[in-house]
Amino acid sequence: MFNPVVVAVLLMIGLSLFRINVVIALIFSAIIGGLVSGLSLLDTIDAFSSGLGGGASIALNYAMLGAFAVAISKSGITDLLAKKIISKMKSDATRKEIIWFKTILLTLILLASVSSQNLIPVHIAFIPILIPPLLHVFAEYKIDRRLIACVLTFGLTATYMLLPVGFGGIFLNNILHKNLVENGATIAVEQLPLIMAIPVSGMFLGLLIAIFFTYKKPRDYSIKKIKDIEPENQEMKASYIFTALIAIVAALSLQLYTNSIIVGSLVGFIIFMMGGVIKVDETQDVFTKGVHMMAMIGFIMIAASGFAEVMKATQGIESLVTSITSVIGDNKSLAALFMLVVGLFVTMGIGSSFSTIPIIAVIYVPLAMQFGFSPLAVAVLVGTAAALGDAGSPASDSTLGPTSGLGVDGQHDHIWDSVVPTFIHYNIPLILFGWLAALYL
Repeated sequence: MFNPVVVAVLLMIGLSLFRINVVIALIFSAIIGGLVSGLSLLDTIDAFSSGLGGGASIALNYAMLGAFAVAISKSGITDLLAKKIISKMKSDATRKEIIWFKTILLTLILLASVSSQNLIPVHIAFIPILIPPLLHVFAEYKIDRRLIACVLTFGLTATYMLLPVGFGGIFLNNILHKNLVENGATIAVEQLPLIMAIPVSGMFLGLLIAIFFTYKKPRDYSIKKIKDIEPENQEMKASYIFTALIAIVAALSLQLYTNSIIVGSLVGFIIFMMGGVIKVDETQDVFTKGVHMMAMIGFIMIAASGFAEVMKATQGIESLVTSITSVIGDNKSLAALFMLVVGLFVTMGIGSSFSTIPIIAVIYVPLAMQFGFSPLAVAVLVGTAAALGDAGSPASDSTLGPTSGLGVDGQHDHIWDSVVPTFIHYNIPLILFGWLAALYL
């Protein structure tokens, strides 16, 4: 009998690669996975439906965030940012000057992505605000957007795996360490960043390969398509810029205080109305544009929650681990490799490493200890297995976020330009470095 998790995830990936809409791929794959496991059609649908609520709040978060991003663009502050950057561009720039400009630009994007996990913990919220105004700059310098996607995803994923602050504090301290200890692994929380630095160094190697080899060549994009999605030129008033700054600071402060993107975005939106940036009769249009910008992310996250619930109901993860251990015997090296691969399948389907740890730790910790792995090796196996797929899943916000900014003009495909590049450059080295770390720690 085929394992339902493997069948569902492979089917979802295959359909996505053939450019089938990710939401459709998730729903169809979840149903097939449920049926393969022996669940009835009604039980599968019930499980899927019960999981949808888990993604509803995320969808509303992104809808409000989209409306807030459109409001910011109407203020002209993003245009001002783009013009400042464009003003630094020279038509007769030397090759050395172009390299320096690209280096500074990529560094700033990476720093913004890293900061979004700790210093200013807004996660992917900054992408639809920062990236669209820069598309014109990317096109002028023929920068491959797949490279930008890799830079953004590295900052979003590697940061929480390594730094125990912000989202990293949640991942390392509240989730990974907690589940390790609860399932029998004795390890100090201070040790986690040190051991997770090994798989993260694999991701860093993948980032360097993307920058200096894979996406080094120039890639052409249509300037006309970029201009078509740019907001209509309007008078850039100092009061609008001032209002935008107040709205952004207020939205960020409230988000951090209430831990709610919805509240922060709503208050920021109201400030834009009070400052005259958005007229009362324009709110419907602005919100509609915002929803259009972020709706696909929301629907994918809702469908992914349903998919994850079906995978839990099938109990396919436990049976997959059991069947693998019966085949590999007491081969420690193969055990580590297979645990990482199973983690990849689980996270690819669920789309969240944070949600994966509680599912696999129950099985992995006692299993790894049975194979004779040290507590440090157990921790790196669970942490890496959970993070695997987050950087290369069609349903992960680590890939959906970059697409939300890079794909607004229709010139960046979610699967082939975000998911596939990040999967190749991050998941493969994660498996290799995580496997080696587990064997030698």
